[in-house]
Amino acid sequence: MLRLFTAVPIPFDVAEALARRQTGLPGARWRGAEHLHVTLAFYGEVDERRADDLAAELARIPGGVFDIELKGVGAFGDAHRSHTLWAGLEPNERLNVLAGRCKAAAERAGIPMEPRLYRPHLTLAYLKIQTNADRIGAWIANHNLLHSPPIRVDRFSLYSSTLTENGSFYELEREYPL
Repeated sequence: MLRLFTAVPIPFDVAEALARRQTGLPGARWRGAEHLHVTLAFYGEVDERRADDLAAELARIPGGVFDIELKGVGAFGDAHRSHTLWAGLEPNERLNVLAGRCKAAAERAGIPMEPRLYRPHLTLAYLKIQTNADRIGAWIANHNLLHSPPIRVDRFSLYSSTLTENGSFYELEREYPL
């Protein structure tokens, strides 16, 4: 079984600029440049036959280069605690369409997908349970004016993810030019 997802990789220069913001919050496990991406679809555990079918379906997605822009930061969590810091994206219909096509490719390959609303973001850090909520709020307030220059999206990628005690390890399986 393979744990798979599709994503738009983030260029090194953008990752470097984000790394300068990834500081000043005790309890944050900052994501390295090699982990920064905008997820299009998460497929979960997939057997090899369906993974091959998925790869073939993803290759059929029509192309078209476009730009995205990062804008603002925030946190995911519940009423009791935040668990993830993220960078948001400017609304982008082309990105939403690509995400929808990645989801449809999975359904054609026989991979059931959760009926979840697509919320594009870039995960910056995972937060330890003891991370101080006031410090999280202060970090968000200090970095919420984030706005990247346009980021050219000329491909998307299929990744496998292996969970370890030190977090997830991602491996590029295939790239799909747009």
